[in-house]
Amino acid sequence: MDEHEQPSKSQRKREMQALQKTGARLVELNADQLAQIGLPELLLEAILEAQRIRDFEGRRRQMQYIGKLMREVDPAPIQARLEQWHGVARAHTASQHLAERWRERLLDEENALALFANEYPGSDLQHLRSLVASIKRDKAASRPLRNYRELFRAVRHIMVKSSATE
Repeated sequence: MDEHEQPSKSQRKREMQALQKTGARLVELNADQLAQIGLPELLLEAILEAQRIRDFEGRRRQMQYIGKLMREVDPAPIQARLEQWHGVARAHTASQHLAERWRERLLDEENALALFANEYPGSDLQHLRSLVASIKRDKAASRPLRNYRELFRAVRHIMVKSSATE
């Protein structure tokens, strides 16, 4: 018998565990996202049931059942959709972090406003300058930083507007 005919027991087990992990990711989704994927009825019902189960052992068994049901569907489109959503979430998080770094730079570095204007031409520099000055005054007077969030929103808005025009 040729050893390449069938995958090894270990390989089959890894594949089953991968399907179970995909099933676990499906359980974390909300109803709208599940509807967008277009899952078979039986699998969808099992996922919705797993979302309702709070008992650890019951949930574990339900997750195994979902893994078993996953063997009957093509996981590639499901995994592609999950990765697409995950990529969008990752990009959004990266954008948020960049806006936070720019806010900190605008508050800490003297030439940051010029660098920001260079990076994002057409920015409302007067508005940013007034927000930064207001925050620095509040910080110097040991008052709550009233415009801290507003500066973040302004920076994020400029970044989003700039990326939309590119």
